[in-house]
Amino acid sequence: MTHISKEILWEHDSSLRAYPDALARMQTLTQDIRSGKSPEHIWLTEHPPLYTAGTSAKEEDLLNPQHYPTYDAGRGGQWTYHGPGQRLAYVMLDLTRPHGLIPPRDLRAYVKGLEQWLINTLALLDVDAFTREGRIGVWCIDPTTGQEAKIAALGIRISRWVSWHGISLNVAPNLDDFSGIIPCGIREYGVTSLQRFHPHMTMHDADQALRASWEGVFGTTALMRTD
Repeated sequence: MTHISKEILWEHDSSLRAYPDALARMQTLTQDIRSGKSPEHIWLTEHPPLYTAGTSAKEEDLLNPQHYPTYDAGRGGQWTYHGPGQRLAYVMLDLTRPHGLIPPRDLRAYVKGLEQWLINTLALLDVDAFTREGRIGVWCIDPTTGQEAKIAALGIRISRWVSWHGISLNVAPNLDDFSGIIPCGIREYGVTSLQRFHPHMTMHDADQALRASWEGVFGTTALMRTD
C-alpha cells in the first residue's frame, strides 16, 4: 500500500538487501532529493551479516573470525556490524530546511535528533535508553548482565546538505556476531538487543515505534510509505 504525501517517503524492505545495492541506491536517492526529483526518504531495511568501516575505522578493530564480507561505508564512525534482526533506518533528508526541532544546516542538532528519536522509540518499547558523553550511539542497562550496553548505533554522511546512512537498532540480531569487531572502537562495553528485554519483540513492533516517535523530534506529520 502507498500513501501519497508531499513530505517524506517511508519505505520498507520485505527481504534482506545486499549492502552494495543499498549504498548505490542511497547515493542515487540523495542526488534526486537534492535536485528535487525525489521526496525525502526514510528507508527501513535489513542486511545479510557483514561489517562496514566508517572513515575512522582502525584495522586492528576488525577481528572477523566468521569471515563475513566487509565494506567501506563512506560514512562517519568506525566499524559496525549489520545483520538479520537489526533494523537499519537510512534517513535521507534535505538539511537545508528545518525538520521539527532540527534547525537548517545544523549537523550537531541533526545527530542529537537521531539519538533522541531512538531514545523515544525505545521508551515506547519500555526500554530506558540514554546517551553518554564521549560515546557514540544509544545505550541502556542490559537486563542479562546488569551492565551498560549499546542497543543502537548511528553513522551519517552529508552530501551537499542531504543526509544519508542513518541508524541501526538491535531488535533480535545474533549478538555473537558483534564479537567480530570492536564496535565503534569501544572495548569496555558490550551490545544488547530489544529481544533481551522482551523475548517476543518483533521487527514490526520496532518499526511501529520508530514511526510513532518520529514526529516528536522531526515534526513531519505528512508521511508516505511503500510496503
